[in-house]
Amino acid sequence: MGFQFWSQIAPVIVLLILGFSVGSLVERAHFKRLATREAALADMIVSDLRSLPAAWEAETFGLVTGEVVIASDYFKTFAASLRKLVGGELHTFESLMVRARREAVVRMLESAKRMGANYVANVRFSTSNIGGIGRKRMAAMVEMYAYGTALRIADARTR
Repeated sequence: MGFQFWSQIAPVIVLLILGFSVGSLVERAHFKRLATREAALADMIVSDLRSLPAAWEAETFGLVTGEVVIASDYFKTFAASLRKLVGGELHTFESLMVRARREAVVRMLESAKRMGANYVANVRFSTSNIGGIGRKRMAAMVEMYAYGTALRIADARTR
């Protein structure tokens, strides 16, 4: 194997190693920040109920949303493109979806808390793939959108 071969392969290997190491560090740091922000929002209640029980009285603040776009690192994109050749579940992107969902919920709850709410009802999610794996599109990206109705309920924790 000559110099020409290694000069073509070396950048790919370097990008894979860099993508894996930097991507892992960024992902771990994001999960750590999410845990801190989620702990600060522990007093907020999230529900997928469309309506409250009849005995509950609530002040309605309106629609709250949280959205995020998260891109995959180079290593995960490369590993997923290899997995795509044989088919099957793409485990490399599961943490991408988990991060996106958690971040969208945290942003939604932070918005509700700023309004004075302590309860978000009728929470729903919407996702879209705004990037992909292919010749022209290198980075896989996902958009996660969380939305619900912000409410203030008296003694919400005792219900």
